Amino acid sequence: MWIRAIGGLLSLLLWISTNSVIAAEEEAELKVGEGEDLISLYKGKPYLHVMHDGRSVKVERTQDPDYELRGYFAKTGRKCPPFCLRSMEVDPRVETVGEIEIFDFMEHQMRDGTGLLIDARTPSWHAKGTIPGSINIPFTELTKDAEDLEMIEHLEFFGAKPREEVGTMTRKLEEWGVMDAGHKTENWDFSNCKELVLWCNGPSCGQSPRAIQGLLEAGYPPEKLKYYRGGMQVWQLFGLTTIMPES
Repeated sequence: MWIRAIGGLLSLLLWISTNSVIAAEEEAELKVGEGEDLISLYKGKPYLHVMHDGRSVKVERTQDPDYELRGYFAKTGRKCPPFCLRSMEVDPRVETVGEIEIFDFMEHQMRDGTGLLIDARTPSWHAKGTIPGSINIPFTELTKDAEDLEMIEHLEFFGAKPREEVGTMTRKLEEWGVMDAGHKTENWDFSNCKELVLWCNGPSCGQSPRAIQGLLEAGYPPEKLKYYRGGMQVWQLFGLTTIMPES
């Protein structure tokens, strides 16, 4: 019991420390009038801060009015398949979000520890640049069987807990609605799982949709999953901060 209490206290102190650092940085930068002439990010704010690998990163739009997207993501003529345009929806139960929703997610769920931004691309793609605050978990690892050790590790990292063996009577009572099953499956309790936003290379990329389908098949609550369809291509199109992961 006391170990859990200490763990909870440490998490609270880390949350307070993280948010204090971010708030202090934003206040100090705005005091010097830096935000007055900047291109707005959202809600009238010129930028926001997000923690990435233990350090604070400023997320903003490029301030170069002549900025043009170049390189791989500027290419439009790609062979289909595999580069076919994807549907706006991965699943009718999973919300598709845009950049504004990502900014809001960074400032709320990610800061209070209830949400994670998942770069679902393979490591080689992740190494080319990622959205600040993202954690790289390749779709190949999230499409494995729910009993696979790697999948189990990820589900537990997301806040899911393995259930003890469920008796026949308990299972029936949950099926009949007599007992509230909540976000529980036969093998997992997702009651306290984190909200996840998954993304990949953009509208013609199938990596994050496959990861979302894998999580749904494992029993992850669809209301706790979101799909950022724009991905890295649209993120860079708007000149938003991209960070190179440390090797």
